[in-house]
Amino acid sequence: MEPAAAMIVPLVLALCTAMAGAAVVEHTFNVGGMNISQLCTNSTIYTANEQLPGPTIEASEGDTPSGNFTYQFNITGQEGTLWWHAHSSLLRATIYGALILKPRNGTAGYPFPAPYGEIPIILGEWWNKNVNDVEIDAHLTGLGPAISDALTINGMPGDPTPCQGSGVYEVEVASNQTYLLRIINAAVNVELFFKVAGHNFTVVAVDASYTDPYATDVIVIAPGQTVDALMNTSAPPGLYYMAATVFESKTRPIRFNNGTATGIFKYEGAPNDTAASMPAMPAHTDVVTAGTFYWSLTGLVRPGDPTVPTAVNHSMVVEFGMEQGPCAPDQTRCQGFALVASMNRRSFQFPKNASLLEAMYDALPGMYSQDFPSSPPPVPMATKATSVKNVTYNDVVEVVLQSTTYSRVLGTENHPIHLHGFNFFVLAEGLGRFDPTTAGSVYNRVNPPVRNTVVVPGGGWAVIRFTANNPGMWFMHCHLDAHLPLGLAMVFQVLDGPAPNLLPPPPIDYPICY
Repeated sequence: MEPAAAMIVPLVLALCTAMAGAAVVEHTFNVGGMNISQLCTNSTIYTANEQLPGPTIEASEGDTPSGNFTYQFNITGQEGTLWWHAHSSLLRATIYGALILKPRNGTAGYPFPAPYGEIPIILGEWWNKNVNDVEIDAHLTGLGPAISDALTINGMPGDPTPCQGSGVYEVEVASNQTYLLRIINAAVNVELFFKVAGHNFTVVAVDASYTDPYATDVIVIAPGQTVDALMNTSAPPGLYYMAATVFESKTRPIRFNNGTATGIFKYEGAPNDTAASMPAMPAHTDVVTAGTFYWSLTGLVRPGDPTVPTAVNHSMVVEFGMEQGPCAPDQTRCQGFALVASMNRRSFQFPKNASLLEAMYDALPGMYSQDFPSSPPPVPMATKATSVKNVTYNDVVEVVLQSTTYSRVLGTENHPIHLHGFNFFVLAEGLGRFDPTTAGSVYNRVNPPVRNTVVVPGGGWAVIRFTANNPGMWFMHCHLDAHLPLGLAMVFQVLDGPAPNLLPPPPIDYPICY
């Protein structure tokens, strides 16, 4: 792989703990273009440090990563696996990496026996075409991006491709040990099944929050989500495929990537010519397996952990979905209709002259409105708007996320809804329309899973609850990136609390984006 002629953007990250005498660890990211040959195609992609996936950042709970530009945030109350990624167009297809948060006291702080080893497994998608062009084509047609050409495991598509040397991720493991797999779905637009031949898992965390141990032979994971799972290497020494395939929740028949990404677990001492065993994967449309996994997880409650707040200040119903709209004048390849997405009939539009955070801090007029509705209004069509929901600091917000029933043309599908800036309790999920007269009886207020991304079933609902204790502008959006430019998003504006709970000023070296 050789670097391509492209602008290189340096980003220096320093991990510096607040505890006296702690070491400072510095990460330098050079974000730019590089040439790569994959799937019989020579491509130029954007990466960090010419790595796909990008570098792994490791920190401990209580640390403060920062950068130059100084990107500073506190890691408090989170242990497990998160990830970092680009937030510009489809560039996150190749600019991403793991963010691993260890307990303050190291592996002794795990609520399970310390594993023998830890292995990041980052699942992704690959396009032979430049991803910027993929996004441009999506807008011109009005129908969203073309399906990817391959799935990947740690940046490699694996064996079942027609190209020699296409790349297979392989990791060696010792027999009769326990490994912690840190699984990340960095794919742009697809939920995934993940299995390892001859092995089972015990899920112990999701989205950097611990769970009650959950035994399973398959991981189901949506874009933006992470799963930490223990795996025992007690099988006969040999080679075992790990595999990822698409879980397709759409109810209308539509083309999707039906390929398989593979990697290999190789036991120490196993001959290289040993035939690798392949796992039996669920059917692409196996909603029972997917639903069982998503709905079986519960949160691990330890002394001192946050509990579900009981008094709710804001009760919202946010109905979201897709519909057909007229072609825009610049959608020159649009035929008949374009896809439009909305939350509570507001199709989110990004501001063009400043960021929302800048507009909030500097009180810039006319940048956004503070009238995002708390329930779906009775209007026939979505309107384009940059509207936010005002929330007072430390208020408790409960949101019923209701997926609409789509038209006969579009069908319905799952939506992984992600909230920036907060973890939330997932109190309940269900199919069909949310019924407030009966749903309360199924709320889990004792040990609900804590997440930052929840999969709302197609045509169904999920209830989340969080405490708005982080001042700023916080995006809630579908993590299927195809839906983001269509408007499937909204913003919570969390107001300042008493000092020191204030929105800080922009850093001196804050980059000028407009």
